[in-house]
Amino acid sequence: MPRTGLYVPGDRPDRFDSAERSGAELVVFDLEDAVSVERKAAALDAVLTRLGGAPMDAAVQVRVNAGADAELRALAALPPVVGIRLPKVETVDDVERAAALAPGRPLTALLESARGVLNALSIAEHPAVTALALGDSDLRSELGGGEPVIDHARLCALYAARAAGLPPLMASVYPAIRDLDGLAADTRRVAELGLVGRMAVHPTQLAVIAAVFAPAEADVSWAEEVLAALARGGVATLSTGEMVDAAMRGRAESIIAARGQV
Repeated sequence: MPRTGLYVPGDRPDRFDSAERSGAELVVFDLEDAVSVERKAAALDAVLTRLGGAPMDAAVQVRVNAGADAELRALAALPPVVGIRLPKVETVDDVERAAALAPGRPLTALLESARGVLNALSIAEHPAVTALALGDSDLRSELGGGEPVIDHARLCALYAARAAGLPPLMASVYPAIRDLDGLAADTRRVAELGLVGRMAVHPTQLAVIAAVFAPAEADVSWAEEVLAALARGGVATLSTGEMVDAAMRGRAESIIAARGQV
């Protein structure tokens, strides 16, 4: 799964090529927050033109506007690898409606309200949903409070995603574009919560995010030793004296997989 994602405004086709060359593993063409009301139609046309042409190297999604049926119908004509980032998801019915308008399209459900977070598991279990994500700003506006409130939502969504067999969440954007030290510190903190990537709003943020989520050499060495020990069967002991059993396999395999993305 991607560790780095980049939003690009749908009404800025002059930025599309640079977004593709940015190194982001996921590029999200934004028709929602980044586009003014009077530019929505132009943004949709620009995105359809770009994504209807040559494929991109990165994974691609389009963040649509909530309740924008015409956008979903238009996106249904694009190659099936183009995913939809669906905002304001609160119930399975919201997913059903989008899946009916753009069938066969992978959906990332954005949970941006208390109701959406509390319904996270049923939403995650819908067959069209391939990932969950949070809308931190909307949650802060509705709920108030500080980081503990958002961290609770992150953990609820993380548990729901994993219970439904979906990948862990990517963190939402860090809005202070020039504060790269703050971005690094905050990304390390959300990584401790179990999140495995982060969206960005500017290419300069991508290297910081990638560095945080890249596995440390000590972790890679541990994972390799664990897998080698488990391959011999039974319970084993590492060179450090740590006991190893099959319960550690998943973590070790995740670390090795993450190394392969660097």
